Amino acid sequence: MSSVGSITLVNGPVVKAENMESFKMREMVLAGEKKLIGEIISIDSGNATIQVYEETAGLKAGEAVYSTGKPLSVKLGPGIIGNIFDGIERPLLDIYDKGTNYIPEGLGLASISLDKIWKVKITVAAGDKLKPGTIFGEVQESTTVTHKLMVPPNMEGTAAFVEKDGEYDLEHVLLVLDDGVNKHEVKMYQEWPVREPRPVFKRNPIEKLLVTGQRVIDTFFPLAKGGTAAIPGGFGTGKTITQHQLAKWSDADIIVYIGCGERGNEMTEVLEDFPKLSDPRSGEPLMNRTVLIANTSNMPVAAREASIYTGITIAEYYRDMGYNIAIMADSTSRWAEALREISGRLEEMPAEEGYPAYLPSRLAQFYERAGDVKALSGQEGSITIIGAVSPAGGDFSEPVTQNTKRVVGTFLALDKALAYSRHYPAINWINSYTGYIADLRDWYRDNVSDEMLELRAKMLGLLREEHKLMEIVKLVGEDILPDDQRLILEISKVIKTGYLQQNAYHKEDANVSLKKQYDMLKVIDRLYEKALAAVKAGIPISKVKDEKLFYDIVSMKYNTPEGDEEVFGNYIKQIDSYFSLLISQYDKGGKKHENEIS
Repeated sequence: MSSVGSITLVNGPVVKAENMESFKMREMVLAGEKKLIGEIISIDSGNATIQVYEETAGLKAGEAVYSTGKPLSVKLGPGIIGNIFDGIERPLLDIYDKGTNYIPEGLGLASISLDKIWKVKITVAAGDKLKPGTIFGEVQESTTVTHKLMVPPNMEGTAAFVEKDGEYDLEHVLLVLDDGVNKHEVKMYQEWPVREPRPVFKRNPIEKLLVTGQRVIDTFFPLAKGGTAAIPGGFGTGKTITQHQLAKWSDADIIVYIGCGERGNEMTEVLEDFPKLSDPRSGEPLMNRTVLIANTSNMPVAAREASIYTGITIAEYYRDMGYNIAIMADSTSRWAEALREISGRLEEMPAEEGYPAYLPSRLAQFYERAGDVKALSGQEGSITIIGAVSPAGGDFSEPVTQNTKRVVGTFLALDKALAYSRHYPAINWINSYTGYIADLRDWYRDNVSDEMLELRAKMLGLLREEHKLMEIVKLVGEDILPDDQRLILEISKVIKTGYLQQNAYHKEDANVSLKKQYDMLKVIDRLYEKALAAVKAGIPISKVKDEKLFYDIVSMKYNTPEGDEEVFGNYIKQIDSYFSLLISQYDKGGKKHENEIS
C-alpha cells in the first residue's frame, strides 16, 4: 500500500484525505507541499480526517499527505528548562532569532536544539544491566535543575557500550543496550507520544502539602502535591496573578506554565515578567526552573488543543527524574473552545452549549495525569495540576467549570465582588472547597501543629455564620442583632482583612510560612475568645471592640517578620491585658462600676 495520501477537502484546521489505507490512527502526518504537521483523528475505508496544527491557508485539494510512521511526539532532553515553546514544542525564541515575528508554515517539528553541547557525567559502567527508566547520567541543565538522563521506558538490556564523561551534543550515542536480540542506541534525548501517559512503578497516596505561601490556600483550601485544582473566575478576577503567585512561591521544583489560547497581551505579560522574576528559594532567575508553553488565541486552534498534552508530557518527564512539578494551565476554557471549534468542523453532534459530548472525559484524562508516584527510575516525584477556568461572565454553571469541578480536588472560586473591592487573592471562602483535608491531616500535625486544622474549621465556621448574618443585616440593619452575633461580624472582618487578604507586593506579606500562618490564627482566635467572654459578661460590644487593638491585629501581617515568634506572644499579651482590664471595670451583670472613668 502507498504511504502517501491525497487531500480531498480543507475546512480550517480539519483536512480530509483519501488513499490512506496504510496510515494509522493518531499518526503524525505532513500535509501538502509545505508539509504542515497534522494528526490523524479518524480513518474509515481509506478516507482519513486529519487535524492540522498549522495555518492551512493555501492548502489545496490534490496535494499529498506524507506518513511519518509515529504518533505526535515531543523530544525530551536537556534544553527544555528555561525555554519558551508553542503548543507542539517548537522553540519560539529560536524562531524569532531567525528573523521572523511569525511562525512560518512548514517549519517542521523543530524542538530542543540537537546541536547544543552539554557536559555529561555518566553514572553507569559497561556490563551493567539497565532497566527501563534507569538513570545513567547527569547534565547540569540550569543553575537549579540537574537533568537526569534515563533509559527510555520501552527499552532495557545490558550496557554493551558506555561513553566516557565529556561534552556531547544530543545526537551523540551515550549507551548501547543489548537485550539479547537487538542492540539499542541511547542518546541524550528521547521521544514520547504526547497523548500517552508515561508509565510509573506505582502511584503513592496523596499525603504532602504543596506549600504556596498564600494563607487562604495553605490554611483554608490546601492543595496536595500530586493533586489537582481549578481556579475559575470571570474577567479581571485575578486568575493569572494567582497562578503567578503559585508559580513563584510554591515549593514545587519545576514550573510548567501553559498559556492555552490566552489573549496576546496576557501572554506577553507572562513572557516579559517570568524571565525577570527572581526565584525566592535560590536567588536565581525563576526561568531557571520554568518551562513556558505559549499558545495565544490567534495561533492555530488545533495547536491549542495539543498544548496541554505537550505540557503534561514534559512535566511527566521531569517527574520521572524525582522532581515535584506544578503545572499552570491558563486557561482550560480556551482549550475547550478549541475542542468545540474542531468538533463543529467535524460536524459532530453538539452537547451542552455546543461543546462536544466527550468534553468531560477529555478533561478527566488531562487531570488524571497528576499524581504522586514512584517512577521507573526509583525516584519519588509528583505532578500537581492547577487549571484556570474562564467562564463567560463568571457563570460557574457553564459546562467547562461544572465538568472540571467533578474531577479536581481543590476548587478555588474567584469572586468578582472581592476583586472589584481590591481583596486579593479574590478567592471566595463560601464557594471554594478542598477535598484534601483528610489526606493532609497527618502532614499538618507533623509539620505545623495538632491545632492547625481545628483552628481552620473554627475560622471557616465563623465566616459561614457571618455570611448568613449578613443576609439579615441587609434587610434590617446590624443594630437588631444581639452582641454575640455582632461580635462574629467584627471578628470576620479581622479574618477577611487581616488574614485572607494578602498583598503580593509587600515584603512581609507576599509569601507567608506555615508557622507564621498558624501563629496569626492563634492570635485571631485569642481575640475572639476573650471578646466573646467579655460579651457574655454583659459588656457592650462598643467597649469590646477596641479600635486600636483590632487595628493592630489586622496589621500584624505587615508588622511581624518571619521567624519573630516573640511578636505574636506580645499580641496575645496585649489582648489578655486589654480584656482583663475591661472585665475588671464591670460587675457580673455587665454594669460599669460607678467609680470607673469611661
